[in-house]
Amino acid sequence: MEGVDRTGTTAADEARVREAAEPETAASGLAANPRAKGAAPDPSAEQASVRQSADPLADQPAGRSGAQSAKRADDPSAAEQAAAERASELAAASARQGDVPAAEPKPARKRGVAAVFAGLLLAMFVSTLSETVTATALPTIVGDLGGVDHMQWVTTAYILASTIMMPIYGKLGDLFGRKYLFIVALSVFIVGSATCGLAPSMDGLIAGRAVEGLGGGGLIILAQATIADIIPPRQRGKYMGVMGSVFAVSTVVGPLLGGWFVQVTGWRWLFAFNIPLALLAIGAVAFFLTNPERRDDRPPVDVGGMMAMAVSVSSLVLATAWGGTLYPWLSWQIIGLFALFVVAAVAFVLVERRAKEPIIPMLLFKNRNFVVCTITGMFIMLGMMGTVSYLPTYFQIVDGLAPEQAGLMTFPMMAGVLLTAVSTGFLATKTGRYKWMPIASCAVAAVGFVLLSRLTPDTSLLMTGVFLFILGFGIGLGQQILVLIVQNEFPHAIVGTATAANNFFRQIGSTLGASLVGALFTSRLAADLAAQLPRVDNISMNRITPQFIDHLSGPVRDIITTAYSDALVPIFLYVVPLLVVGFLLMLTLKENPLAKSVNHTGHVSDDSL
Repeated sequence: MEGVDRTGTTAADEARVREAAEPETAASGLAANPRAKGAAPDPSAEQASVRQSADPLADQPAGRSGAQSAKRADDPSAAEQAAAERASELAAASARQGDVPAAEPKPARKRGVAAVFAGLLLAMFVSTLSETVTATALPTIVGDLGGVDHMQWVTTAYILASTIMMPIYGKLGDLFGRKYLFIVALSVFIVGSATCGLAPSMDGLIAGRAVEGLGGGGLIILAQATIADIIPPRQRGKYMGVMGSVFAVSTVVGPLLGGWFVQVTGWRWLFAFNIPLALLAIGAVAFFLTNPERRDDRPPVDVGGMMAMAVSVSSLVLATAWGGTLYPWLSWQIIGLFALFVVAAVAFVLVERRAKEPIIPMLLFKNRNFVVCTITGMFIMLGMMGTVSYLPTYFQIVDGLAPEQAGLMTFPMMAGVLLTAVSTGFLATKTGRYKWMPIASCAVAAVGFVLLSRLTPDTSLLMTGVFLFILGFGIGLGQQILVLIVQNEFPHAIVGTATAANNFFRQIGSTLGASLVGALFTSRLAADLAAQLPRVDNISMNRITPQFIDHLSGPVRDIITTAYSDALVPIFLYVVPLLVVGFLLMLTLKENPLAKSVNHTGHVSDDSL
């Protein structure tokens, strides 16, 4: 596996900078024969050339620079040229970081690509499994530890921590290489899993899930960035489809394993189960990924951007999770959190505009395809995580299913995801056409959510499975293709940063989905139970578990199951308007050709807003 995770300034850096501004055909020719024109250049001259390319206006007089800025404001072609120059600037910065090989990496044996890909899939499996393995076990866990009103935080804590860490891992991978970051991320994940398994209280469990997220946030983004280093976009679709299938399989296996552990060994073992898988992933990464080269310089780390981003995301999630549950929506606590979110978000943008190595460059948002794909992906993940997080509990409370049976009920949805994620990946590779996929994804997923909003306690499990299959079919149509589109939009020198930014906002959708659905569900359920149950029954929400309901009398049990259904099911309809917006945005998507080489130039100036 030559070419993966190289770091340091080499003779290839100047070639990478030129590729970011030249046509793709020229870049391909250079990749095929990087030493076609004579002897190797002087290393000091190369570094000076890279620095000059990184700041093309540094040596121009101020008057000339201002005149050019005025001209760009009036001339659309000049504005496009300015965007291309900025893309070259970012490419130069990434070239200095040594992230991209000069020529397209071609391992001596296909077995090398297969081995690396297998290791990446295992890391992704560990990360996605941890997001769903607690779904069916949650009622039993909270019954043992107490705290139904904090149940959503078992999921939200993991997603929140992984969301904050995702762009950080992406940028650090560009700066220092991905191999050792993989190992660190997996090690932190193991510590979090052990903490969850030994947790004596609900607070300890939530803290352990947050530590898991700190490690798990790097696994998916590092896997996607590494596959972009070795597979060109035109061929990458089928690999992204397989990655989507891993997500589908782990989402089905997770609830099943959670239910099995609850019934057979106890819920604490479902966290211990993650540890050997993570250790196996560490072995695969350590053995198959090449070591990054040691670099002489010490690149700046965007600490200010990281802190502002963490405060902003945390404030937003806390406001949506606590609003209507711990505090009224108009209370000073919730209003203060929203205000802190706005202030921190503004501070983040200001910091990123001035940072030498921003974790999320503002240039990305000038690309139309990046913006529409990011917004649509965020909406899809918002609805999906809200569904996956609470449907298994719904099946246990309302339909009286055992934990493993409730986990099996998620199979139809993931079967739909698996079918369409793999097939669309291979279709994109074969035909090069992809615009119809995210458009159809939004339309079909919206239909699925409408059908789920019509569930009642009397709906048959077969019909529920059909509804879930339709939803999964729609989600799978666009889930992985949106990532491929984003990677195809930018020069390969900054594709890792673009992938991290896209996944960051998709994870925000996941966080908001789990938080909003949990907050709305909890508040609606509390109101319904308070209105229907007499005070003498002395039934607290913290005591509502499947085991507790089994011992209640028939009339009281019917009241609780009906209230549970009425509190959760209508929330699915709230996702439909978001998917309609995503559908309209996808109609504006520009279908650029998928690049046939790894070191492609992207379409930054072609799709600028």
